[in-house]
Amino acid sequence: MYLMSCTRPDTAYEVSKLSRYMSNLGADHWKGIIRILRYLIYTRDYGLYYTKYPFGVLHDGKLPYPGAISTLEKLATYGTKMVIISNSSRRASSTIEKLRSLGFDTSLFVGAITSGELTHEHLLRRDDPWFARLGRSCIHMTWNDRGAISLEGLGLQVVDNVEEAEFIIAHGTEALGLPSGAALPMKLEDLEKILEQCVAKKIPMVVANPDFVTVEARALRVMPGTLAATYEKLGGEVKWMGKPGEIIYKSAMVMVGVDAADCIAVGDSLHHDIKGANVAGISSAFITGGVHATELGLGKFGETADDSSVQALALKYEAYPTYVLPSFTW
Repeated sequence: MYLMSCTRPDTAYEVSKLSRYMSNLGADHWKGIIRILRYLIYTRDYGLYYTKYPFGVLHDGKLPYPGAISTLEKLATYGTKMVIISNSSRRASSTIEKLRSLGFDTSLFVGAITSGELTHEHLLRRDDPWFARLGRSCIHMTWNDRGAISLEGLGLQVVDNVEEAEFIIAHGTEALGLPSGAALPMKLEDLEKILEQCVAKKIPMVVANPDFVTVEARALRVMPGTLAATYEKLGGEVKWMGKPGEIIYKSAMVMVGVDAADCIAVGDSLHHDIKGANVAGISSAFITGGVHATELGLGKFGETADDSSVQALALKYEAYPTYVLPSFTW
């Protein structure tokens, strides 16, 4: 088995055909997945990243996917170093706690890096020129049902009047943070109206979760990246934290202590996970049963995607996986 870095559509297509050939229907349906994962056995310093909070790979936000927990345990027995890379608005500790609550043994991971953690660190240190020029008063778009995200310790003043704001933080898509620390539930279209006011004032946005949608209990939920894309379309300036940016992958490699040549990223989003792996120069495994399941015409867990559909989707997002797998199962 060889790991290949795909930068051309035809190469990605051939690799996807190979993966599907190995993942044929019948008693040995999972043969392709097993062969790819067994590759990791022979390299004890191999870095394996699980991306996407990791909705669509390890769990759906409510329950672990079949075989995910046992697969992690098997990989750990061979010394595989594993890091969670997540476009979660929350701190890394929240991601680890989420996995623990779902029954995952979090001691199997070296750690976790989230886009929310990177955002917090940059707002706190302000040693980056872009962050150094930000003010202290902000419009805070956050969560409601999922739980509002605290800005405690950052020395920021949350305002609900655009005229008083110096920048925007997009943590969620369900509510507007209030000066009192509470969150006012708000529809997406109402948050977008606030963005129209913000762009008129020409204030920048920091988006702590670049994802557009995520899988939650097999349904899609709109994520902060959608607000950021809207703001850019309106003419606003956006600082995208997390995937597909290279910084989050570099942080993971430093944490694990490996180079790009010794890593593989496993994710279900072509735009974020796979494109991010391409940018970082590392191999990748695209899990088709996540956010792209509907686009690929998949109706049940573990169903194999059609080669031509995967190729077309890869071309659409300009993101080319090294491997294509129906699910993360050994």
